[in-house]
Amino acid sequence: MNITRPIRWLMLVLTLVAISGAASAGVFISVNFGPPALPVYEQPPCPAEGYIWTPGYWAYGPYGYYWVPGTWVMAPQPGYLWTPGYWGWNGGLYYWHTGYWGPVVGFYGGVPYGYGYTGVGYQGGYWRDNHFFYNQTVNNVNVTRVTNVYNTTVINNNTTTVNRVSYNGGPGGITARPTAAEEAAAQQKHIEPTQAQMQHETLAKDNPQLRASVNNGRPPIAATAKPAEFKGNGVVAATHAGAPFNASANRPATANNVPRPGNNVPRPPNPALNGNAPRPVNTPHPETESKNVSNDSHNVPRPPSSYQPANASHTNQPMNQPALKEGTVPRGNAPVQRQKEAAPRPESAPPHPPSEPRNEEPRREPPR
Repeated sequence: MNITRPIRWLMLVLTLVAISGAASAGVFISVNFGPPALPVYEQPPCPAEGYIWTPGYWAYGPYGYYWVPGTWVMAPQPGYLWTPGYWGWNGGLYYWHTGYWGPVVGFYGGVPYGYGYTGVGYQGGYWRDNHFFYNQTVNNVNVTRVTNVYNTTVINNNTTTVNRVSYNGGPGGITARPTAAEEAAAQQKHIEPTQAQMQHETLAKDNPQLRASVNNGRPPIAATAKPAEFKGNGVVAATHAGAPFNASANRPATANNVPRPGNNVPRPPNPALNGNAPRPVNTPHPETESKNVSNDSHNVPRPPSSYQPANASHTNQPMNQPALKEGTVPRGNAPVQRQKEAAPRPESAPPHPPSEPRNEEPRREPPR
């Protein structure tokens, strides 16, 4: 049986699903207020050839917005470039669109992340013959480590650079819209953020100093030489915030505002709390009901007050008390064993007559 053809169809379907899933990757988080402005910081030197600059961004977590430092990341494969993620406004909320790797840089909201990311495309370098060439004008490259360099002037929009707005759309946001080329790039094959990038973001989320509510838009770790390396010579701090920080708008979520599971489940009313609880009805036992014995605790017979000693043959059994005469009231609640009444004497029987001599027959003596 030839199974090559079905396997090929299966592989084709899986490939299309993967491509469509990667192309549509994006909206996972929504917030009702925009992120702070992009902080101002210097780029650390490129560690080695093949590393691509990924700009820093504001992410959102349990404590509000936090800064994910910009870092140099090894490209997942030659020929791939990084499209940064961005916050986009829609219907009163800000949605996060995740970045991705691809052969062409797509739309990232027009956000001027800097260092080659002017808001449209990437001016920091390009691939040729499986080697990446760095634009030394916008990248901090040490020529003793990286020799594939060139110099091209990059013009930035001074207005957006001064404002350093970090989101697209909404009040005060960037009004850029994707071009036809950028929309086409979004439909091409993509690769999700690498494991090193995900670890980098997780480490930033767990660092209290990177929270906007703590650093006021000026993170002490603004950029790193490599992912998840938050200590050492490759760490760069922000020189200042990109705009005056609005603490009230960027306040972190509190525990009181977080819904707790189970609190909204209606519970049955408890009448015992308001004194209206119905008293339990004593259901008579069949045997008790047949004997017309009340269930009231005062009418329940108490156990005997006297018991046999511990060395008796039967313990916990009531002792036989001496019989009482008729009409005597017993002491305590012990059961009373009455004497058996004597049989009544017949009143009609005449008394014995006075003794009279009886005429007894003479004894006959045996013959001698």
